[in-house]
Amino acid sequence: MLQNEFIAKIEQEFGLDSAHITIVAEKKIAVTVDSGQALAFLSYLKNIDFIQMSLITAVDWIAENHFELVYTLVSWEKNLTVSVSTFIPRSEPRMVSVRHIWPTAKYYEWDINEFFGIVFSGHPEMGKPLFLEGWSEKPPLRKDFDPQAYSYERFPSREYDYEVENKGRVVE
Repeated sequence: MLQNEFIAKIEQEFGLDSAHITIVAEKKIAVTVDSGQALAFLSYLKNIDFIQMSLITAVDWIAENHFELVYTLVSWEKNLTVSVSTFIPRSEPRMVSVRHIWPTAKYYEWDINEFFGIVFSGHPEMGKPLFLEGWSEKPPLRKDFDPQAYSYERFPSREYDYEVENKGRVVE
């Protein structure tokens, strides 16, 4: 299937227009869908041979007060890669899990939950630590997490002679 044929098909099936679809490069397309439409759109793509889910990631758009979830899917048969973006509010960061569609989503969703605080309903590991065992702070990849304040709180600076420790070097 040619890239333009694919675009025409998803425009027709999902009522998308050119504002929602971007040709990134030859054989690479980016599509933005509403969060309520995301699961149906992702399921549709799986059913038309986008069998490889390569990545799920999140972006914190703090000024816009939302998170962007990006799903990267590959169809080897169509020779196309599609990145599907959807936005969810920071105040209620929830999305339906896609583990039942792509089992490889398990660790991506779990990681995003731990580092951004986004909850994937239907995912049994939500709330369990993956990497951050004992972590009780705000998720560390949120833009409003202050790593310096966290470090000062967890590892209070001790008094020492800075120049002696650094053999006279001055670090600016």
